[in-house]
Parts: sequence; C-alpha cells; structure tokens
Amino acid sequence: MAKEYLLGTDIGTQGTKTIMVDLKGKVVASAFSEYDVIKPRPSWAEQWPDVWVKAAFDTIKETVQKANVKPSEIAGIALSGLYGGSGVPVDKDMNPIRPCLIWMDRRATDEVQWVKENVDKDKIFEITGNYVDSYYGFTKMMWIRNKEPDNWKKIYQFITPKDYVIYKLTGENATDLSSAGNIGGIFDIKKRNWSEEMCKILGIPISVLPKRIVKSADIVGKISKESSKLCGLLEGTPVVAGGIDAPVASLSAGVLEEKSHVAMIGTSICWGVVHKGQHLSPKLVSFPYVAYDEEMVYTFGGAATAGGIVRWFRDQFGGKEREVERELNISAYRLLDEQAEDVLPGSEGILLLPYFMGERSPIWDPDARGTMIGLTLYHTKKHIYKAILEGVAYSLRHNIEAGLESGLELADECIVVGGATRSRLWMKIFSDVTGYPIKTITQDVEAPYGDALLAGVGTGVLDSYKRIKDWVRFDKVIYPDERAKGIYDRYFVEYKKAYESLKETMKALSKIGSIKM
Repeated sequence: MAKEYLLGTDIGTQGTKTIMVDLKGKVVASAFSEYDVIKPRPSWAEQWPDVWVKAAFDTIKETVQKANVKPSEIAGIALSGLYGGSGVPVDKDMNPIRPCLIWMDRRATDEVQWVKENVDKDKIFEITGNYVDSYYGFTKMMWIRNKEPDNWKKIYQFITPKDYVIYKLTGENATDLSSAGNIGGIFDIKKRNWSEEMCKILGIPISVLPKRIVKSADIVGKISKESSKLCGLLEGTPVVAGGIDAPVASLSAGVLEEKSHVAMIGTSICWGVVHKGQHLSPKLVSFPYVAYDEEMVYTFGGAATAGGIVRWFRDQFGGKEREVERELNISAYRLLDEQAEDVLPGSEGILLLPYFMGERSPIWDPDARGTMIGLTLYHTKKHIYKAILEGVAYSLRHNIEAGLESGLELADECIVVGGATRSRLWMKIFSDVTGYPIKTITQDVEAPYGDALLAGVGTGVLDSYKRIKDWVRFDKVIYPDERAKGIYDRYFVEYKKAYESLKETMKALSKIGSIKM
C-alpha cells in the first residue's frame, strides 16, 4: 500500500501536539494535550517525563483515529521537543531518577559563577559557540552533581525530552545534532560532537551523554510491538530523529537560507536566524540547524516567558473570560484581546518587564523579575493585559537588536509562528514595536509541520527539504504603523533603562524571596 501520510509530534513545555499531513503538506488531522510545569521554588522548573510520554502517545493515537487513515499508509513520524535543559537523568534500566530540569529552570547560579571564575571565556566560546548561563543544560547537570550527589551516583545517562519519548516508542537511545548542541558547554560546534576537553574541565563524564548523535532527518528506530498497541501506529513504522522545537518551527516556516529570521512565540520566545557559522555571539545561543545539519547553524535569542505570562494572566485574572469560554466556546484569550484593542500604544503609561522566570538573552539574568511600572488608579485590567503583550514584544526587539549587533544580516520581514499568531492584536503589536513587517502562516501548525517534513525526507517519500516551500502558505503581511512605532521607540528606551536601574533590586528580592521561615 502506498505511503501517503506523515506524522509530526512536538513535545512542548505546556502541551504536546501531533499533526498528520499528506505528501502535499495538507493537514489531515491533529490533536493536542495540555499539562503543567512543576515549579517547586521561584525560578525552578522541572517535569517528569511520563507526562510527555503519555501526551505523545495519546495525541499520536487520536490524530490517526481522527484522520481515518490506515496505519499502513503512514510513512513515518518525527518528533521535536522543548529544550530539555539537563535532560532526563536515567539509571541503567532507563528509569527516571528525578524530574528533568527544563530550559526554564534557573537554579544553577552557583555553577554559572564557578564557570565564570574558573573557565576561560574565550576557550568555551571557541569550542562550543556559546558562553555560560543557568539556561544551558551543562550547568543544570553540574547542579545535580553538586547538590544531589546521591542522585548523581545513580545516573547512567541524560536523555532529552523528545529523545526519551523516542526511546519509549522504539527502544533506541540516540539524540540529534540540534539537541546535543543546545546543551552548550560540552558540545564542539565545529566537530559536531561532544568535547572531551570541555567535559573534563567541567567535570561531566562523557559517558553520561548519548553515544549516538544523528542528523534530524535520520531514522533512529522503528515503532516497537509494545508501543504500537499504545500509540496506534504499526509495528515497524520508521521514527525520525527530529530536533529542538525552535529550529524545527523555523523549518516549518520554510526557512532554508541565510538571513531569514523566525520568532517562535509559545510559552517562551525563540527568535532565530540560519547562517553558516560566521555570526556566533556569546550573547546568543548557537547550535546545528535541523536541515543541512553539518553546514548550517541556527543562532537564536530567547525570552524565558512570553505566552507563559499571558496564560498566567488568564488563569489568575481572567476568571470571567474563562467562564464565558466554557459556556459559549469563545476563547478567553480572544475576549481579553477584544477588551484591549482600544487601548493606546504604550497602555497609557504602563511598562512591563516580562522577566517572570528570570531572563535568557540578551541580559542572561536568572534573578531578573517581572515588573510593572506606571500603574495608576485610572488603569484597568485591559491596560495591564495590553502592557503584557507589549512587554513581550519589547523582549523580541531586544533580541533582534543583539543579533544585529553581532553582525547577523536579517531579511526585511520577520516570520512569526506559534500559538501567539492566533492573536491579530499581538501580531500588530510585534510589528509596531519591532518595525518589521510580520508574516504568519495560514496553517495552525508550528513545529509539528517541520517534523512531518523531516519524517518525509528521512523515510525517502519526500526528495528534498525544499518541498517545504511548496507546503507553506502565508497570511496577509502585517505592516508597522509609523506613528505607533515612534511611540514604542520611546517606551523601548525606558524598557532597557528600567532593567539597568532595577537589576540590583531584583537580585536582592530574589534572595529575600528564597528565605524559608
């Protein structure tokens, strides 16, 4: 029987989505499963991998059932995933020892300080293309070693979230180049392999890292008999490696060439550009791209919280909107958008610093905290909501600015993918704040779309990455309003000044807030 369909699964921070497409890129069916992050303390974030496994298996099965397609017609599946920080620490029986310290976790401050004091900045950057922050996985591994020695002794290996799910699907243990590179610190970006020298310097045994590193379009294994019963795919269906969600989302937007830049806006922001390795910057994160893995590099800046703040606001202050959503099936986010549409640019004097889980690039400050300045008794819920949307847009502009400073050349338009694209208000704000025309994709697909392409290339039913160009369809471009842009320019100056003025206070509050009675 002809293999006419492809599956893509993206394991995100707050939910997993699977889609099925035909060979022309038409989405046939999809399914989504939502879950939460464990936050034991401020700036700590971890997850047990069973949450991802269940969501992946459930959404794969539901998608196949919805599509009403015979499993024998499915050529293969690829998986992408959130940046898994430390990765899942497993024992020799591949059982999790403790929850995975995900990208959002910023607890490894002591380890970062040690690296800064003991490891030559130029050496680590020369080898890895990255510097040091508690965002990176290698510092989280060091935290477990230093703070949980009993757990450290039990660790056989660290496995990324999506690779753990692939292991559960296939029984095979491997990782792809983007996932390996995003760990930072211990990955040689030129040799495309683990750095024995950096592993020795940082005290991370190379034995705890996956021995098999593959390209994102490589087949890593096949659906096992046991997993077949749980996910609805035929035993023997090929499983393709996939990669980190942000570059796979860029691939889903058709990015194969230099200068194209894409902002993936979901729980966080990952704004990335593809190049040949000539524009590395210690202020940004770099690792192999998921297409042309051995030649191209993906460099990105990341805001720790974006949609995560909007979801927090909905959950904490959007009770009425959630009630309407339950009764009338109208999205609470849409209702909040409609209320904020008539609020003037700048929310009439409110400025939000969106550092609700510390911040990644370009300030790299785990002690940064969410801050709202300018509130008066005049302001209402809609002003605060719009200020949140604007604050996240300032963080995107801040990263774009850092990219330009590092020498990255950018296309005239910025492509945006992710859940945030459902909000036309937010897309307009992003355009007005950054000054870039914003392009979005007509299909509500994100990273799973790129996964489906990788599955097609990996299994050979698609002849080239370039097929994505035929798949992608863009919505009408959103152009910046020059008057609004002028207003936001002034707010952006204050945005950067506010952080510099408050960072010591933020650090003090972070320490005081961690005191236990």
